[in-house]
Amino acid sequence: MRTKTGTMAPYQIEIQADVAIDGVDLPALERLAERALSVEQVEPPAELSVVLTGDATVRGLNRAYRGIDEPTDVLSFAQAEGEEFARAEGMARHVGDVVISVETARLQAMESQQPLAEELAHLLAHGVLHLLGYDHERPQDEELMRVREDVVLGRRARHH
Repeated sequence: MRTKTGTMAPYQIEIQADVAIDGVDLPALERLAERALSVEQVEPPAELSVVLTGDATVRGLNRAYRGIDEPTDVLSFAQAEGEEFARAEGMARHVGDVVISVETARLQAMESQQPLAEELAHLLAHGVLHLLGYDHERPQDEELMRVREDVVLGRRARHH
């Protein structure tokens, strides 16, 4: 399944799913990704890819790119980390790719007794923030990332 926002939007979000995502509101995830880019003041036009997949795919990516042979909930591949691609003036900058394991998200949602939609929203916000340079290696970085996640998710006022 593929979905893409209109070409006139300041942000183009493409969501691909290769696993069953019954009941997942893809337009809501698109809006959340757009909000994350907007709140973090990513200059338009910009595009972002989101892949909703299973543990096996995420485990393979985690092994190939991070040297960790296990599944995880979300991986982010920032375009800025690699060589910058030439693009025509006015063309959207590809911010990067967020890959979410729906299997792991379902498990985490059950463990925290929240709807899958909320867990996917959190993982998407978390993944986009990683694309934009946030991390959680040090306690102060983790706190800043948590605050920014809450802002993106609409849980706190917009401070930057």
